[in-house]
Amino acid sequence: MDFSIKAPDKASALNAEKTGCLVVGVFENKKLPQLTTALDRAGDIAAALRSGDISGKAGSTLLLHQTKGFAADRLLLVGLGKDGAIADKDFSQAASAIANAFTTLGAKDAIVALPLSEVKERDSGWAIRQCVSAVHDKAYRSDTMKSKRDAAPQGVKKIALTVAVDAASGARTALAQAQAIAHGVALARDLGNLPGNICTPTYLAATARKLAKSHQLSAEVLDHKQIEALKMGSFLSVAKGSDEPPKFIVLKYQGGQAKEAPAVLVGKGLTFDAGGISLKPGAGMDEMKFDMCGAAAVLGTLQAVAELKLPQNVIGVIPSCENMPSGRANKPGDIVTSMAGQTIEILNTDAEGRLLLCDALTYTERFKPSVVIDVATLTGACVTALGHHNSGLFTRHDDAHDALAEELLSAGKASGDTAWRMPIEDSYQEQLKSNFADIANIGGPPAGSITAACFLERFTKKYTWAHLDIAGTAWKSGAAKGATGRPVPMLTEFLIQRSAKKPKRK
Repeated sequence: MDFSIKAPDKASALNAEKTGCLVVGVFENKKLPQLTTALDRAGDIAAALRSGDISGKAGSTLLLHQTKGFAADRLLLVGLGKDGAIADKDFSQAASAIANAFTTLGAKDAIVALPLSEVKERDSGWAIRQCVSAVHDKAYRSDTMKSKRDAAPQGVKKIALTVAVDAASGARTALAQAQAIAHGVALARDLGNLPGNICTPTYLAATARKLAKSHQLSAEVLDHKQIEALKMGSFLSVAKGSDEPPKFIVLKYQGGQAKEAPAVLVGKGLTFDAGGISLKPGAGMDEMKFDMCGAAAVLGTLQAVAELKLPQNVIGVIPSCENMPSGRANKPGDIVTSMAGQTIEILNTDAEGRLLLCDALTYTERFKPSVVIDVATLTGACVTALGHHNSGLFTRHDDAHDALAEELLSAGKASGDTAWRMPIEDSYQEQLKSNFADIANIGGPPAGSITAACFLERFTKKYTWAHLDIAGTAWKSGAAKGATGRPVPMLTEFLIQRSAKKPKRK
């Protein structure tokens, strides 16, 4: 998809633009935005509103052909809701409606002339990202494994977004960011949607190497012997139940100074989770191919960061394996030793993500990071608590960690990829006590997502850390089944905001 920014000297210049489709906004109650009024010289748009052919409600559309006073072949009217400051939800619905309409138009190009700077409590950059995201989301296809793929919709392929002349520079920056995030989301979705027999730990490692080659990153992949030499007994205990060899992937982006402390993203890479000996129910188990969506999000974010050439150092760390039942698999009651030297009693082999992540979090200490964020489809309890709208955000309660939480929440709000902060308190650690080891890997049903975060917190004492539980947001079930690419938008926006005051990379 080819996007660009158009900044005409005056709005009326758009009347003479020769394009396949010109998109303008309308309000409810037969009212027009100021921009649309400036274009509607002959009054045809106002007449269409008065006729009742379009209500103006958010997301409503009306297509007009060869409208008087416009050089465009088509005029697409899109509802923006009530007049005045446009609600962000209404603008998002309008962007989705435009994306839907573009897939069926005979036009090859279009100009979107909406009041991008008039969304309540948002800026034009946010509106640009909404438009780009909606178009990419509509264009995304998950049928790569079909022998006969569905015919790709033709529709609009070139889209120009109009802004005022003085806003053009910022708009181009926002567009570049939106495109990079969309590309990162697409990579994460592609990986998440692949079946477990294709997207194995070896496949993830190959993807990281390919990404490193195409985006000037550095990739290191540790195999079983190297992982064993690091004494990652917790991680390897999960991997030993599968015939697929484990991989420990480290992907580095060097955008800052050589000695600058990096931000580290740790992604859970369970390419299939059968639950081990604590076998999951058969119904819905196919969706456990999505248990590597944390790893996919880290790879997608690193791609976006590299594409934007952000002026900071970012490292992705991905422990990857399968969790399968076999004669070699972990048994409930087994005790393993983590890289940190802490012993762990495995009460449930299906609480395996934390067993991978604890060793990865210990390994991360060597980078002397400025901040560490782990991303994992960790607990069904988080889905129960927050549903499918917000990811769970967990971190310690002190000044440094409160500041990190606020950064992530802000990035989530700006990107539309939201999170909700959950507590971590010492009182919950009591549930993880074991009679036979330093710690148990589960704390029972109460507060399951919190005790999982408390388990991880024990391995993060040497740096500032946050945990994102994306079990409810990483994929959708039912008719819309598929990976969402979250939280690539939040993580990328978080890193963009951190980079805002740094000099650009040369």
